[in-house]
Amino acid sequence: MNSSLAYLLLFLLPLSALAQKTSVTSTQKKPAGKLAPKPLYQDPVYDGAADPVIIWNKKAKKWFMLYTNRRATDSTAKGVTWVHGTRIGIATSRDGAHWTYRDTANIDYRPKAGYTHWAPDVVEDKGIYHMFLTYVPGVFTDWNHPRNILHLTSKDLLNWHYEATLPLANDKVIDASVYQMVNGMWRMWYNNEKDGKSIYYADSPDLYHWQDKGLALKERGEGPKVFWWKAQYWMIIDKWQGLAVYSSTDLVNWKAQPERLLEAPGTGRDDQAIGGHCDVVVSGDRAYLYYFTHPGRAKAKPAPENSTAAKRSVIQVTELRYLRGRITCDRNAPTYVKLLRPEKQISGY
Repeated sequence: MNSSLAYLLLFLLPLSALAQKTSVTSTQKKPAGKLAPKPLYQDPVYDGAADPVIIWNKKAKKWFMLYTNRRATDSTAKGVTWVHGTRIGIATSRDGAHWTYRDTANIDYRPKAGYTHWAPDVVEDKGIYHMFLTYVPGVFTDWNHPRNILHLTSKDLLNWHYEATLPLANDKVIDASVYQMVNGMWRMWYNNEKDGKSIYYADSPDLYHWQDKGLALKERGEGPKVFWWKAQYWMIIDKWQGLAVYSSTDLVNWKAQPERLLEAPGTGRDDQAIGGHCDVVVSGDRAYLYYFTHPGRAKAKPAPENSTAAKRSVIQVTELRYLRGRITCDRNAPTYVKLLRPEKQISGY
């Protein structure tokens, strides 16, 4: 081998090793999981999916999404009746990234000919699923009517039995979020519409008997979602200007994060408007934000008011990121969803 060739090989070998290292690094940067589409999910009945909650169905071995099924495509609806008269839609998934419509929830509480079901939250305890559902006793053209939170139970997430109407602050309460605390007690946060739409809370030892505790957070917003992640508690609420984030170490005192999530419009399909009422699924050290948005209400090109385009809503998903005590997300980045079954996760508190 002549000296020129030897010199060339000595030069090329490090470059080859660097290229291999770069290729491995690039591969490692791609998150594990299935790439979620945009939008994540559209309701095939009324095209008005909103307020999602995600839970693992142990028997079916699938993820279930229960959501408010707004009647966006109902051309006969007057006033805000399209947001009333709703049932709870159900979609299922094996991976959390690809969803298929299943049915509407069979809820046995229908004391009125006309009724409205909104914003379910669902938890599982000892093999029984518990739904905490906002109930409006009719189909109305305006917002000035009672709303209560019902407790329902199920063994399959499809058929639901009425247990009770919860004794909360008053008869204008919506949007329950239920979480089991480290001492085994359950806590529910909800929106008290008569107190400036502030967040209130109630406690229960068993999910059946509740005691209202009053004000939790003097902030105007809807759809509270409470979860444990990165060694602290978080609450996210819908401010109609994006999602506000609060952190806590004790589930009593909450510190506001300056930045809101999903306030800036996205660039993906059907994702150019603010994000609303969300669920968060914590999976190992990762967390996913499932939210809804109105594609036709993008500031850049809003659809005519009261049009079907302005009413329709879809479900989207993005992965949460944690940086120096704050939560962020990039709704424009590809989202790779990898949901661990609850029994495979280690308790976070």
